[in-house]
Amino acid sequence: MKGTHSMGKKSGSKNMIACRRCGKRTLTLRGRTCSSCGFGSSKTLRSYNWQKTRKKSILFKS
Repeated sequence: MKGTHSMGKKSGSKNMIACRRCGKRTLTLRGRTCSSCGFGSSKTLRSYNWQKTRKKSILFKS
């Protein structure tokens, strides 16, 4: 079935828990890695250059 009865069965399952490093609810139970900060797969914080350029463009907008 694909109605309301099926949705009630999904209430007990978890696939994301709170991360110990960043505190966000982005740590996957299956892979044991945080998609926000990279905890579990790397010692350094997860960050990309495209994130920094976006912040720069907002600051220098006039």
